[in-house]
Amino acid sequence: MKIFVLAAATIALTMGGAYAATASTAKGAPPTAEQKARFLKACEKYGTTTVCTCKAEQAMKLVDTNFMEVIIDSINGKPTPVGDTLKYGVYISKSNAVCAPGM
Repeated sequence: MKIFVLAAATIALTMGGAYAATASTAKGAPPTAEQKARFLKACEKYGTTTVCTCKAEQAMKLVDTNFMEVIIDSINGKPTPVGDTLKYGVYISKSNAVCAPGM
């Protein structure tokens, strides 16, 4: 799964900034405080509080309510829906650029 996400992120970065920007722009309602709390709870099973807090803040800026559910499900081990893999890769690359540079 990690290789697939890395491949999706690589594709997102090489497809051009215009599509990458579109793929990560929140189009619906922003994520809720409850979603942020669930994100943090799930993330902290695997990562540090510092990185998880940063990535949660980035998610709040980059995605909408519906896509936040995709991210939380992915953290909890569910596969990312095929139609969302590119968008997920963009979220990962953009949040890692801020929260885990060089990752």
